[in-house]
Amino acid sequence: MSFFSPYRQFPKTGPWHWMLLALVVLASVVASIHPLDFNSYLLHQVGTVLGLAVLMTLQLQRKVSISGFTLAVLFILLHILGAHYLYSYVPYNDWIKAWFDFDLNGHFGWSRNMYDRLIHFGYGLLLFKLCRDVFSLWLPQTRSFKITLIAIQFIMASSMVYELIEWWIAIGMSPEAAENYNGQQGDIWDAQKDMALATIGALFAAFIHRFYLLFK
Repeated sequence: MSFFSPYRQFPKTGPWHWMLLALVVLASVVASIHPLDFNSYLLHQVGTVLGLAVLMTLQLQRKVSISGFTLAVLFILLHILGAHYLYSYVPYNDWIKAWFDFDLNGHFGWSRNMYDRLIHFGYGLLLFKLCRDVFSLWLPQTRSFKITLIAIQFIMASSMVYELIEWWIAIGMSPEAAENYNGQQGDIWDAQKDMALATIGALFAAFIHRFYLLFK
């Protein structure tokens, strides 16, 4: 069976999985060195721990494909990077300028740091396969198209729940601490845009998945 096939028996935990987990541990150690705000960083890393716990539980139950596991780890690594810089201060534009001599923010006219937008888009794009893997095994008699819809709907719903949890945590903080944690950057529609981007990411991933199945 091919690497991306959703129809095979998902493999047991092997060297590839442990190598990716070691990479996550290493990234967490490096990210813990002088983060911009340690308390906000720890709050973000709670999500990392919970995400890894869910991912490993599903993996040990053989409910995740290798591709689904790999994409989920990639999302976690992007999240760890964002946690170190409080999302709002990830210097991606400086890196792009240094490496490619190109001003990404200036080209698109962005006045805010867009890394958090990337992460929410990545939530849908990179976790769609994991969600689809799980639902395809939980609902084996369900048609492929319906499994895809369920996976997209789950990403939409979980994105909304995350925004509610973020809001619930932030209302108990000082304004400065809340801004450091949720990275709203003055945008009153931040939560709605984040949820929309997660949905777009999931739809894009579903299109890629369908395109691959048609031409494999």
